[in-house]
Amino acid sequence: SSFGFFLGVCGDEFSVLRSPQSVVFRDGSWPIPGERIPDVAALSMGFSVEDDLSWPGLAVGDLFHRPRATVLVTVKGVDKLALPVKGISYPIENAVPFSLDSVANAIHTLFSEETPVVLQLAPSEERVYMVGKANSVFEDLSVTLRQLRNRLFQDNSILSSLPLNSLSRNNEVDLLFLSELQVLHDIASLLSRHKHLAKDHSPDLYSLELAGLEEVGKRYGEDSQQFKDASQILVDSLQKFADEMFNLYSGNAVVEVVAVKTFNSPLTRKTRSILQSSESETENPYNLAYPYNYNYSVIFNIILWMMIGLALAVIVISYNLWNMDPGYDSIIYRMTNQKIRMD
Repeated sequence: SSFGFFLGVCGDEFSVLRSPQSVVFRDGSWPIPGERIPDVAALSMGFSVEDDLSWPGLAVGDLFHRPRATVLVTVKGVDKLALPVKGISYPIENAVPFSLDSVANAIHTLFSEETPVVLQLAPSEERVYMVGKANSVFEDLSVTLRQLRNRLFQDNSILSSLPLNSLSRNNEVDLLFLSELQVLHDIASLLSRHKHLAKDHSPDLYSLELAGLEEVGKRYGEDSQQFKDASQILVDSLQKFADEMFNLYSGNAVVEVVAVKTFNSPLTRKTRSILQSSESETENPYNLAYPYNYNYSVIFNIILWMMIGLALAVIVISYNLWNMDPGYDSIIYRMTNQKIRMD
């Protein structure tokens, strides 16, 4: 489907481009805390979160039909994208760096026997994390800067179809921006060759971070024609990517875009190489306790009161058995006494 009208929204924003009927995003300008964006993704997929989210933008929706995929694209370096009116946008307050690691872990834990696709990618930083079938589906995906550059100059790349306008194929910054759009195109085309994975019951997750537009802004300035052209090309590419992914999942996917001018603090995180086969356990040199889990108090209370209840039940039952009058209280003795009398 195509979008006809465009709307510019000021400030960092969280936008929902496509979502199925089972996931209800309500129209309203409720600000969403930046650190809770992963929780919105988790709740929309039907997973629980540790802290309750009192954000009115996400309604309960259909509990029995959860989306088969969540696609979240983070665009750095811009606070307003001319996204289509058909989507819903919310302002972001406190735009701190976030990652969907918690959602990826939930999928990996709950659906370890099945074939979920989990792909987290930041092309400009060469940061890649793949789980499950993503390793076989996206083994041909360009992930290093050298691969990305080579991919752009192949015959079937987007350079042949995109109107570059003021952008140049001879400038490194422009090529980085275009190579990220190439990655969007390649993800959709590679997945279209493995359509059975979009049809299975295990949920998939795609988290992509694009920094090319930010670099174009730094290089040419944000009032430049290059930045304006790049912004328009990016919006068109995101729209096309959203439609392709939505259709590959037969309309059962949530596609979201986060546009952030600058993050408030740098993100420190553990990354995993695409070539690593197993994740090595981190050592605990200081013999520290495990991190506190928010479910601890819940489980503690359940076990404590269950044991107190069982102990009280045993005491009450034992007391009543001990003080029971066999002739009066027990039906066995009463039946026996009557029989003796009759004889």
